[in-house]
Amino acid sequence: MTVLRPEWPAAPRLRSAFTLRDGGVSAAPYRACNLAAHVGDDAAAVAENRRRLRAELALPAEPLWLAQVHGTEVLDADRYAAGAAAPRADAAITRRAGCVLAVLVADCLPVLIARRDGTAVAVAHAGWRGLAAGVLEHTIAAFDCPGDALQAWLGPAIGPAHFEVGAEVRAAFCARQAQAEAAFAANARGRWQCDLRRLAGMRLRALGVASIHGRPRCTFAESESFYSFRRDGVTGRMAALTWIVESDAGTH
Repeated sequence: MTVLRPEWPAAPRLRSAFTLRDGGVSAAPYRACNLAAHVGDDAAAVAENRRRLRAELALPAEPLWLAQVHGTEVLDADRYAAGAAAPRADAAITRRAGCVLAVLVADCLPVLIARRDGTAVAVAHAGWRGLAAGVLEHTIAAFDCPGDALQAWLGPAIGPAHFEVGAEVRAAFCARQAQAEAAFAANARGRWQCDLRRLAGMRLRALGVASIHGRPRCTFAESESFYSFRRDGVTGRMAALTWIVESDAGTH
């Protein structure tokens, strides 16, 4: 299994990873390391892919898989009862060592957010609907600290060259933040090319988060590395994961 290790100045106790599509056992069209149980893939294949993920990352626990709905709900994972039904949320936060947070993506933007001192970490699923509705604002609020005490990592997502949207999407962002118009470019079809990553950065900076990291990688363009719902329709999902360890030993 191949994973990306986010490059950001996270505290020594924090760990994070982003999975690629290779290294699993799923058959086409989910080839190969699909981690989502809701997309039509064989359940046994998903279970094996998740087992390999735990082994590859030496996870201290099964990731907390969310029932994502493109909304703004932020789960306090420290109050979640292990074994309960998958919580309906698009972000989660923890202050407890050993709790593994995760979101599944296949074009939407995964965002990791952490306190600089390593005492709390969160993950958010930022598709355009959730981003426009305020999923990042809700996630930042859950930390209950100033934005300059936080840092963020933006993972792979569909790039502006391939993310065409209608005028209603542009209007939803510009109504809340006038400068959002800079993240949209008109195309020859009378629609707009949308820079999801730029929009997320604008939202984070408006919240006081200036430490934003991660290099742009397009899930649509890099078919060998990433799943893309917009490119393929029926496809798998990658995972962005983060957790706190008991001590600061080792690397992250």
